[in-house]
Amino acid sequence: MKKDILSLLPAELEQELESLGEPKFRAKQIFSWLHRGVRDFDQMSNLPKSLREKLKENYELYHPQVLRKQVSQLDGTIKYLWELADGNAVETVVMQYKHGNTACVSSQVGCRQGCAFCASTIGGLVRCLEPSEILDEVLFSQLDSGLVISNIVLMGIGEPLDNFNNVMRFLELVNHPEGMNIGMRHISLSTCGLIERFDDLAQRDLQLTLSVSLHAPDDETRSKLMPANRGRGVQKLMEACRRYYERTGRRISFEYAMIDGVNDTEKHARLLAREARSLSAHVNLIPLNHVEERQFRPSTSGHMKAFIKILEDEGVNVTVRRRLGSDVDASCGQLRRKMQNEKNPRPETVE
Repeated sequence: MKKDILSLLPAELEQELESLGEPKFRAKQIFSWLHRGVRDFDQMSNLPKSLREKLKENYELYHPQVLRKQVSQLDGTIKYLWELADGNAVETVVMQYKHGNTACVSSQVGCRQGCAFCASTIGGLVRCLEPSEILDEVLFSQLDSGLVISNIVLMGIGEPLDNFNNVMRFLELVNHPEGMNIGMRHISLSTCGLIERFDDLAQRDLQLTLSVSLHAPDDETRSKLMPANRGRGVQKLMEACRRYYERTGRRISFEYAMIDGVNDTEKHARLLAREARSLSAHVNLIPLNHVEERQFRPSTSGHMKAFIKILEDEGVNVTVRRRLGSDVDASCGQLRRKMQNEKNPRPETVE
């Protein structure tokens, strides 16, 4: 089995080169080439041919293929569907903001968390992505689009904390000064609330933004929407958030998809305000993107305005996420699901 060379840090590359009888200083050169998106070892022109041959023999170097690319005519958002080496596919979204370009990346093929309003979890989890595969999403989105990626959100397909070790390695790679050098303060990690990993993440003191996909402030509603809440509960989640905040000093953000008649009542707003205020948390309201296979609808503008007013009156810092890429299936999981349906169409009903 050939090794995944793109998932290696420079110190590990040095050890690999020593085992091949090569000088360690070549590790820095190789790492730099890899993080520029070379597609073949022969592109590493400052390496001896003998070393390039050894690399071909011992390491794999695969780059994802563009299965679909959709560019929004409304705001320039780009949605990629990447084909991986094993034929699976994941999505990446590149969004343009005044403060820079953001890549929303996937961390798994599919998802096991079962959130009732999400397209990513339909069909369950296939596998976790390798560190190199997550890095490739950022790197090749940048190369293909011509846009410099300055921010990353781990908010695509999958649950990042369910792929903890690989995601942590990806963060080391993308943050490395000899690589893409994207600062941790420009990275957000979104989780449905796998609280057993919060302390592990806090101990690393990465200075990233932890975004908790809350979507409901009470157990009854949240457990219906998010199976991950069962056996954990909102109060245990809040306790884990408090420990994280106290350990890192980094303010937590609550992601909250506004679903008509489900989590957008006055009661929900006041409960959310109480929890957010106790943590000095930011609340990011998300107009729900409708998923064909799901019955949920976005909140009405009236409910949204009333919800926001309650939060603001309670002293909560609240924003509403801009709806980018609405004409290119930009909500995570939709494009992959569409491709799956095209490959395996539902049987037609003949009356």
